[in-house]
Formats: sequence, C-alpha cells, structure tokens
Amino acid sequence: MISVSVIGHNEERSVRRCLESVRWAGEIVFVDCASTDETARIASEFTGKVYSRENNSNLNVNKQFGIDRCAGEWVLYIDPDEVVTEELKNEIIAAVGRSPSGISGYLIPRKNYYFGRFLRFGGKYPDRQLRLFRKNVGGFECRSVHERISIKGGIEKLKNPMLHYPYGSVSDMLKKSDFYSSRKAELLFSKGARRPRPLSAPLAKFLRNYFVRVGFLDGFTGLAVCLMDSYNEMLTALKLKEICDDRLAGRKSA
Repeated sequence: MISVSVIGHNEERSVRRCLESVRWAGEIVFVDCASTDETARIASEFTGKVYSRENNSNLNVNKQFGIDRCAGEWVLYIDPDEVVTEELKNEIIAAVGRSPSGISGYLIPRKNYYFGRFLRFGGKYPDRQLRLFRKNVGGFECRSVHERISIKGGIEKLKNPMLHYPYGSVSDMLKKSDFYSSRKAELLFSKGARRPRPLSAPLAKFLRNYFVRVGFLDGFTGLAVCLMDSYNEMLTALKLKEICDDRLAGRKSA
C-alpha cells in the first residue's frame, strides 16, 4: 500500500487541489499545524487521519510525525502546495509494483510555478525531490527546516513531474522569505558560521542562477525569480549578522 503524508498550516487556498490529486492512494495522513482557517476541515473531507499539532518552526518535526503514522510500506510525502498529475500517479504505482528490494526511494522532478508560468531554467527544473520511499528505511532527521528525507538503500529517478505552486501572491512570497531566511540564519549560526556575506553571497547566487543556469531564458519571470533568490541570500546573511551581533552584545553585558 502507498500512504500519502501531508502537513499544513493555513493552507485552505491550495490543500483541496493537493488532496484531490492523491485520492488514489491507499491512505492519506494529514497533520494540521495549528491552522486558524479551513485547512483541517477540508482535509477531513479526504481522510479520517487528520492530526492536530503545534506549528513547529522546524517543519520536519511534523513531517516526520505524519510519516510515523502511515501504515503503508511505501510513503509519498507531498506539501499542500504540490499536485500529483495523472501521469505521475501511474508512474508511481508502476514503480512501486516492480521495485526490486535494493531500491528504497525515488526522486521526483518538480515543475515550479511562479507569476503565471512554470519555469524551465535557473535551477527551477527538474528540481528533483526525494519524496517516495519505503517507510522502514527513510525519514527526516529533524535537525533543520531545509533538511531533506534521508534513506538507506538505492535511489532511482521518476520521469513525470509533480507540480508546485509555492506562492499565491508576491506578499505570500515575501512572507515565506522572511520565515525561511530566519530559520536558515539560525541553522548557520548553530553550525558555527560567524562571517556573513551580505554582498558576495547574493551576487554569486544571482550570477549562478541567471547566467550559469540560464535563468534569463525564462524571460522577465526568470529575472524576477533569480533576483528574489538573491534577495533571500541577502536576508539570510543580514539575519546571521544580527544573530552574531546580539550574541556578542549579550556576552559583553553578562
């Protein structure tokens, strides 16, 4: 059996589209992270396995909580702003049905939708994600918000992509940038980073995505997204500097 695991916080805008796309699964496990909108009610239309948890800033804690409650041998983890297409569904079912014992997981390509179009360049495609795996050999280690699934065993690639709609608006993008840059800065500080690069890191990010990864081929949207990714790097560097300065000031006053 294939179990699908999803977590969400205030995702009423997209969660129905997501869950509709995985109705075919043996079960759906949904973890609602203290939503104040209709997210949990909508999820309950698709599954009886809806759990309530606090909205932990390390999202992987609740992701792993949901995975632990899956009954299937195989788990497909997706976010509420992602969609499994009919072609991907068929490929997943076929892959799991014929998967040899040495294969523990599958990388799924992802098409990212920004400002009215799916991007093809700038590092936004194929954007492969390890999301389909045998439950007893994979999961999140829950050390950081950007952490990916870790598994034991072989990994293969699927061909058909999932669809990703990460932002409902520019304001939504800015809000998420604030959240993720804060988490990344805290992670870098915890790993010993003390020399933020508020100029060089954003510039390097832009040059790599726009020129090396030919993000310019996606036109104005490609330029806007490459600039936004660079902005995220600058926010992270500035927040890391802020953390370092605050800790230094705290030690001097102690």
